[in-house]
Amino acid sequence: MRTTLRSGRRLLMAALLLGTAVGCTETGGAEPGGAEPGGAAEASCAYVVTYGNRSYQDVANTDFTVGKKLGTATIPACDDTPNDPPDAIGEQRITAYAVEGTDPAAAIAVGDTPAGAILMKAH
Repeated sequence: MRTTLRSGRRLLMAALLLGTAVGCTETGGAEPGGAEPGGAAEASCAYVVTYGNRSYQDVANTDFTVGKKLGTATIPACDDTPNDPPDAIGEQRITAYAVEGTDPAAAIAVGDTPAGAILMKAH
């Protein structure tokens, strides 16, 4: 019974640790292992845009065809480095395009040109 309880605790702890690691990436800092000199590692901002009161996140390795120009999407300000001034990367604008065969409520493409656009999925 004790072995089963310990194994269960180990599995639960592993699941909790994995869950906290997903969704935030660390980037290299000045110290070995990516730690910042103050002891904290920095987290990278996720690539998210807003368009038409929806948030979209980038999708990797998916084929799509860019459609007509929809308008302008917004890339929110990002402050992923604690020692830089607030909003180190300010809000930016980027062109939003339709994705052929897909409702813009589900997905759009964003980029400076249709050829350089990347697919973004609503979330």
